[in-house]
Amino acid sequence: LAKVTTLDPTTGDPWDVLDLATLGGAKALGLDDVCGSLEVGKRADIVTVDLRQLHFVPLMHGRFENVAAHLVFSASGHDVDQVWVDGRLLVDGGEVLSVDVATVMADA
Repeated sequence: LAKVTTLDPTTGDPWDVLDLATLGGAKALGLDDVCGSLEVGKRADIVTVDLRQLHFVPLMHGRFENVAAHLVFSASGHDVDQVWVDGRLLVDGGEVLSVDVATVMADA
């Protein structure tokens, strides 16, 4: 929303956006004691993203690090490599493991 009101594509710190999408979302739902951050005793919900894509170039580290900006402004669901929910691998290599996708599509 800030980008719409200011017409500035650089509005909003990407690290703040990631925090809002993870721990901030869990806090809003009253679930921050069980999820939203990687801590001992919390559910292990993790998404890995394949950063070896053209739209993530250049990928820089150190003083000019831009990983968070790429995740917030460039990544999409097509870039998801793995999804772990409560410690269980549900998506690997972008393929759903937890359900028979063909059956779900046929029943839809």
